[in-house]
Amino acid sequence: MLLVDFINPLRFEGAKELAPFAVDAAQATAQFKKRFRAEGGTAIYVNDNFGEWQSDVPRLLRECKRYGGAAAKLARFLAPAQEDLIVLKPRHSGFYQTPLDLLLHDLKAKELVIVGLSTDYCVKCTAMDAYVRGYRVCVPADCTAAESVQRRDDALAWMKDALKARTGPIALER
Repeated sequence: MLLVDFINPLRFEGAKELAPFAVDAAQATAQFKKRFRAEGGTAIYVNDNFGEWQSDVPRLLRECKRYGGAAAKLARFLAPAQEDLIVLKPRHSGFYQTPLDLLLHDLKAKELVIVGLSTDYCVKCTAMDAYVRGYRVCVPADCTAAESVQRRDDALAWMKDALKARTGPIALER
């Protein structure tokens, strides 16, 4: 399971529109993550470094909690557990200039469940790069968010068609 950009201070244009959808997706993802881990799955946080090259996830979590609001809720719902893995990414795709593909090969991954923010940017780019690398892709609708339902649904429809991704609600996926 790749958790894309959920640890997020929500300090960018469009964040205000994204925030309520992000909180809903984080709640659904937190529930799914518990079940996924109980079934033996590995959770990998693939998070933006937001242009701060000395960034790390503990620092980012503190920053999100300090900001309060939706950013703090995301951090509270989805703070990485000690057994979770973390990859920081410099751009939209979790694969671009990161060790993610090597890590997934070491884990012998064949299918990736990709959840996170934003469905129409970072989730979509990560899913596309996963697909071209030969992974089967699942992007559960209720565990992703965009700035509007329409943008999320359009991105999911594209991933279903172009990437052959499973995109139904997570309750139907497992």
